[in-house]
Order: sequence, then C-alpha cells, then structure tokens
Amino acid sequence: MALENTHYGAEAIKQMLAPCHSIFFIGIGGISMSALAQISERLGYRVGGSDRSQNAQTEALRGQGIPIFPGHDRANIAHYDAVVYTVAIGADNPEYLAAQEAGKPLLSRADYLGYLMVAYRNRIGVSGMHGKSTCTAMCAQIFLEAADPTVLCGAELPALQNATCRIGNEKEHIVFEACEYMDSFLDFNPTLAVILNIGMDHVDYFHSMEQIRASFLHFAERTGKDGTVLFNADDAESIRTLEAFAGRKVSFAIDADADFCARRITHVGGVTQFDFCRARQVLCRVRLHVFGKHNIYNALAAASAASLCGIAPEQIAAALEGFVGARRRMERKGVLNGAAVYDDYGHHPDEIRATLAGAREMGYKRILCAYQPHTYSRTAGLFREFSEAFGDADRVYLADIYAAREQNIYGVSSELLAQGIGTRGKYCGSFQAVADALCRDAHEGDLVIVMGAGDIYQVFDLLPLA
Repeated sequence: MALENTHYGAEAIKQMLAPCHSIFFIGIGGISMSALAQISERLGYRVGGSDRSQNAQTEALRGQGIPIFPGHDRANIAHYDAVVYTVAIGADNPEYLAAQEAGKPLLSRADYLGYLMVAYRNRIGVSGMHGKSTCTAMCAQIFLEAADPTVLCGAELPALQNATCRIGNEKEHIVFEACEYMDSFLDFNPTLAVILNIGMDHVDYFHSMEQIRASFLHFAERTGKDGTVLFNADDAESIRTLEAFAGRKVSFAIDADADFCARRITHVGGVTQFDFCRARQVLCRVRLHVFGKHNIYNALAAASAASLCGIAPEQIAAALEGFVGARRRMERKGVLNGAAVYDDYGHHPDEIRATLAGAREMGYKRILCAYQPHTYSRTAGLFREFSEAFGDADRVYLADIYAAREQNIYGVSSELLAQGIGTRGKYCGSFQAVADALCRDAHEGDLVIVMGAGDIYQVFDLLPLA
C-alpha cells in the first residue's frame, strides 16, 4: 500500500525542522526528490538518501558528495535528524518505519517542497493533466533570460545542462511543476497557478471528474487573496472548474477571446510562429522550433506567466526561439534505415493524440509508433480512449504494460490493446521484439516515435541508430 502525503504546512514544518541539521531522503533517485536533496544541501543541511535502484540522478548526487544508500535499511537513517519520503514507497518501508518509531520529523515530498518555496516572492506552479514538463521548461528558459530563478521540473532540460533543477542565488522567482497525482499539488503555495488543461487521468486515485475538478479548484485557491490563476480559456473543463473560484483569474487561448492570445499562427520550414498578444495588443512575434498545437498552448501559457511577472516581451521572444525541448518530449535520437527516430514521454490518450497530430504536420511519409502502456489501471480505465488515440499513426507496435506500482487485477494487456487499435496495431511484447519490428519496417521518409512513460527508452539500446 502506498503512503499518503503529509499536510503539515509551511509554518509547522519550519518549527519541526528548527532543531534539525541533517535530512535523509527515501527514494532520492526520483527526479523531484533528487532536486530537493540538492536544494536542501544548498540551504546548509547535511543530506543523504536511499533508493532501490541507481540511476543518473543518484550518480549525479554521489558525484556531489551526497551519500547514496542502495536499497532500504533501518540503519541508514540513524545519523539523520529528519526524513523526507516519496509516496511511491510502501507503508512497510523499513526506513520510514524506523523514522516513525524514533519520532523524527517525517515529511512527504510535496509537503516539504511546499515549505521550501515560501521563501520566494514569485512562485509559478505549472499544473494540468498534460504538458506540465514542457511548459515548465519553457517558463524556465524565459526566466533564465531575465533573472536568476530556482527551477524544479519533471524532465531534464538542455537549458539546465540536462539537469532537472536549478538553484538560483536570489529569492525572487521559483518555477516548479505542480503534479496532481495523489493531490500532491495541494501542499504547494503558488502565487501564480498555471492550469494548462483538466481531464481524466490517474484512475487509480481519481475516480470521477468531480473529484478532479475539486482538486484543481483547491489548487487554484492555494494562491490566496493576493495570487493569480492563469488558465486555458479553450479548455472547457478548466472553465467549468474555475466557475466557483473567487480569486483573480487571467486567461490564455488560441481560439477563444482571452487576456493573452496567440494570433496569426503560421508554420513555415519547421518553425511555428505566432503573435503573442495581450488585450489585443501584439507584444512580440514568437518563433518556436517545437511542433504541434499543444506546444503553442505551452508556449502561450509560459509567455503569459512571464509577462504577468514583469518579464519584457523581447526577452520572452528570444527565450522561446532558443527553446529546443525537454528530454523525452519528442527528443530526436537518430536515424534508423533512413527514418528519423524520436523519443516521447506520452502516456495518456490526449498526449498521444496531440503528439501524433503534431508529428503528422512534419511531412513524413509514414509514422511508426512503438508504445508501452503505463500502468494497468490507466490502460483499463481509459481503454477505449487509448484504442482511438493512434489515428495519426500508420503502424503501432505494443510493448507489454509497464506495471509501476501495480498488480494486474484489471484483466487488461497490450495484446488486447493491439486488437482494440485494429489492423494498424501489432502486439510485440518484449523490447527486443519491438526493436526487431522497427528494424524490419522502418524506411527512408518514415518517422519513428518510441513512446511511453515507463522504461521503453531501453529500445534505443537495441536499435542500430546512425
């Protein structure tokens, strides 16, 4: 059974940590957890942590002199004053239980992040079911053009030398990704809450749209009486959710009339351009080197957030023109048999549909998509939507479902999903079978997208990419 978030709040955590000089992180290899460990060390704490598997994050932390314990053991926390944990661990985690028994301050990742961010004047939290990492990355790029921000993102960013976080030397701006899973974002304290879109996802936690709307409304209310909510006026669920919100609302849109708009959109030579407008006044012409309407929304939201924080239009335009994407968000990996090969993190039907629609605009002859479904609950709960999401792909190769934290109690499988997709769907199962199929089928003029939020990136080790 997974653990829940603590909800102590910033003031209570300040009191709890007052006598503490060291912090231990359970699950330190996670992208957000590794970032929090680095920030904590910068604040003067002695930091250590554990994880059951070693990855790029743990190696980077070890290289910075932070002790990393492989696996979980009660003895690991003995010489630390406080413990921060990720809710991905189980309630039987020995380090969690040892900290509990010893009476050490025990904080969830989200609660601790909510405490850390209150030191900053402008706290820009990017939320939404889709696009959070890319929009956060765009925000980071813009704020780096004009300021010295702290950044916490769910993806590695080229602008941060492929790191997921950056610690600024001033307390003016913090830009962070605000994840809705397990209501983590309800522990955050944004002064500017960005809502990109609202829809059904995380069906192991959210059981209805009513529950999801309530969560996003509560997130909006976290801005307080002096804060602002920036929302997508083209998204019906965002509009519906915020009907009950009494605070300051600012809108952005492509199609609807809104406070900030993208107008005169063009696509020429692989570059998307649009006028970034506020109250019908053109602030600047934006040039994007990432494709798809979903990325116009991401850029528009990031530009709007930056404008609300006082960043000049020319700095916004320059930053977005230099944006080359985030890791695993349509990241080019090489060439296979003359076909261009990309890696993408998409794992929800709306994300798949948007990515493939954008890919179709790139002008390739065929789109071959290798996909690994993420979690049994999501695949079962959104099975019809997944079956219909691959309309812009000419062929779809299915790897087995990435289980993550789950057991298959749903009777779902990638083989069934391949049948649901129809004649374009092919069940492969193993990564080797996926790689073999791509090597056999990909030809010059094709676009290959390897997609999923699990470990399907391992397919690239099996492909003879040029």
